[in-house]
Amino acid sequence: MTKTRFLTLVMALALLLAIPTAVFAQKEMPHVFVGTATLNGVAAADGAAVTAWVDGDLVASTHATSGEYIVYLEQGDSSFEGKTVSFKISGVIADETAAWIKGEASILNLVATSGSSSGGSSGDAGATGAAGAKGAKGDTGATGPAGSVGAAGASGSDGSDGSAGAAGAAGATGSAGSAGSAGADGADGGGGLGVIALIVAIVALLAAGGSYMMGRRA
Repeated sequence: MTKTRFLTLVMALALLLAIPTAVFAQKEMPHVFVGTATLNGVAAADGAAVTAWVDGDLVASTHATSGEYIVYLEQGDSSFEGKTVSFKISGVIADETAAWIKGEASILNLVATSGSSSGGSSGDAGATGAAGAKGAKGDTGATGPAGSVGAAGASGSDGSDGSAGAAGAAGATGSAGSAGSAGADGADGGGGLGVIALIVAIVALLAAGGSYMMGRRA
């Protein structure tokens, strides 16, 4: 570490130790780790993840800046007192470890090498990959069973009467009927006998009338 960086880290530690304990009245004092972060022989790139682990659990994380880091390791629900803290740089296990001590500030330069056989917990999970291409359209499903027959609809109203048809053409004139048979000949009448008979009848009537009148007078 250069002299300038060392002085910077010392100043940071001094400021941390100068913080009043009232700031941590509501929770346990943390153990602060500061130092350089080296990955595969070179300073860790800006933004590289620096993580702290206790009993295989991730307990704190930060990012490297100009090859340096600061981690505030606050105690969780379970006590960290006396437990070993391990570190990773961009998911690669660092060689250095330290014991957690409440309120402590430690300078710890971390060195990690990819492919190192050092023991420890597994590396950080990689970022989620991009979504794959859309799959081919699946086969058309089988035709479902026919639905039940619906209820009969209401009867429709009677339609209006149709218009009268056109008058038919006049029929042809019928043929003439056949002539009737001739009637029987009448009896020959006697002209003179008829006159005589009429006169006799009139006389008989007059005679009868006169007899009737005479009888009434007697």
